[in-house]
Amino acid sequence: MRRAYYEIDPFNRLVINGEESGLRKFRRVLEGRFKIGENNNLSYQVKAPQSESEKIPHRINIGGNWSLDGDHRLCLSLDKESRRTFGDKLTIEGRLLGAEKDSLTFSVTTKRASGGQATYTLVLRGLWKADENNRLSFAVKKEGGSPDILHLNGAWEINKDHEIVYRYEKAVLIRKKKSVHGLSFKGHWDIKGKARISYVLDGDSGSCFDFKTGIGIPAENYIKYEAGIKLEGRIKPVKRTIALFGRWKFKRGSGLSFEIKYNGGKINSILFGADIALAGPGMVSFKLKDSVENKDLGMELVISKKILRSDGEIFLRALASKSEVACYAGAAWRW
Repeated sequence: MRRAYYEIDPFNRLVINGEESGLRKFRRVLEGRFKIGENNNLSYQVKAPQSESEKIPHRINIGGNWSLDGDHRLCLSLDKESRRTFGDKLTIEGRLLGAEKDSLTFSVTTKRASGGQATYTLVLRGLWKADENNRLSFAVKKEGGSPDILHLNGAWEINKDHEIVYRYEKAVLIRKKKSVHGLSFKGHWDIKGKARISYVLDGDSGSCFDFKTGIGIPAENYIKYEAGIKLEGRIKPVKRTIALFGRWKFKRGSGLSFEIKYNGGKINSILFGADIALAGPGMVSFKLKDSVENKDLGMELVISKKILRSDGEIFLRALASKSEVACYAGAAWRW
């Protein structure tokens, strides 16, 4: 074999096109499957046995940079070494199957030479982030270089359990229809800055969607934000309302918090600092601050003593004797 060129057929099988002795051309489908290994490197595992005369390796390594196309297919723009035998880009037909705090999983279907189909998964490792347009993005870890960024170019939603859900349509070529697929993200909400809200998947690894929003609006049983998602091919951003429903709690020594119940009954609290003053008969005004740096969040919460419950009664009596008091989450109360 003097020259060889690889491509992917519609069934995600690697195909070798070659020329022997400069005379006879051939095309052969290599049965096998793709695999993503250490450092998110791609290879194709050729199913044995292969004829010794063909001298085809059992594993073909393919280098490049990862991305997603408009139909949510996994693409690899090839590096200089891989272009010698593959061209410029490889596209693997499949669908987004699952998302964890440090991974993105694809479902890939291939056709067997003996008949029928086989489905397997490809898993990329990295971190989840929100990009400057509030799109959900996955940063694929690369050895000794900048990560490859996979953008989910669609509008996410918030379900009844306060989880982020991403849905998209995908063409089904055989049926000539479109099917709807989705990913759900397990995490919790946090508020650390003005006109920003975060959905934390994993605090230790840094996987977190930090969304740019308008100023938050707190009320007796919810906190509401408005966000815009700028998508490719659309002039106007897609608007989303992030409404977190829960319960305000007030405790001496820990300060003000907002409790949110998630799927399975799990409760997570958002902590706040605040400048506090009386706002009328039986009412308290909290000018909310973040609990870490005590920076103003531009949000004012006005609630009654009934919401604050027993600790609120004690606090209101203390406020009645002084014009104003400051509280900081995680610190002692001062009055």
